[in-house]
Amino acid sequence: MMKVEEIDAINYKNNEATEAKEKVVLDETITLTINNEISRSLSAIEDSLEEFAVGYLFNENMVNSMDAIKKIEVNGVQINAEIDDTLLKTNETVLCSDSAGGWRSKIKHVNPVQSTFQVHVSELIDRIEELKNNAEIWQATGGTHVAGIVYKDQFVVKEDVSRHVAVDKVIGYGLLHDFDLSQSYVIYSGRMPADMVIKMTRAGVPILASNAAPANSGYNIAKKGNITLVGFLRGQRCNVYNNQNRVIFD
Repeated sequence: MMKVEEIDAINYKNNEATEAKEKVVLDETITLTINNEISRSLSAIEDSLEEFAVGYLFNENMVNSMDAIKKIEVNGVQINAEIDDTLLKTNETVLCSDSAGGWRSKIKHVNPVQSTFQVHVSELIDRIEELKNNAEIWQATGGTHVAGIVYKDQFVVKEDVSRHVAVDKVIGYGLLHDFDLSQSYVIYSGRMPADMVIKMTRAGVPILASNAAPANSGYNIAKKGNITLVGFLRGQRCNVYNNQNRVIFD
């Protein structure tokens, strides 16, 4: 079910104000508790929460394998995760927050992604349009970010009010469904700063594509992490940054 509700509004157009009903995205405060010790609360859509939890744990460097996740239980807006805490003992977490209030870990180490994966530029152009066409909540409300993961002939799309959570959800989906992430790419709506690009290095995804721009911080992480960034993916154009041989132009 699409997470949308209608609220009262006044539409103003051509010097005329009229009462109306407008659709808005229905977000909730989601709480993720890890090992009954660490708790994270953030605004998100109550959908695909197991995928979110898996993606979050990988993308925040709390685990580095599915074997390190012992249990995930979802009860409404409450998520309880039990993990091997080896990484937690050595990593600094809860040091910065994303725009939707979810806490993110500090970037301390960047491990380069090793991948021979390539994609044709025409596929990226087609996928960004397909991404928008599958963004049902965004089309209804304009209030979400949308992310997709592509692996072989599979294209899985998730939406959320937080661009971070949307990406966590698609990476979590890939991990739960045995995608070879080194042969995948993520495409999404939003800028590409360091805290987004680091997700690719931690999950092992070689390409991040977006209709928006990279930030210098994201480009620097892409260089360290051997990530290919594709930005300004709009219409029949794009810019490719770092390790450009992963994108085929002919």
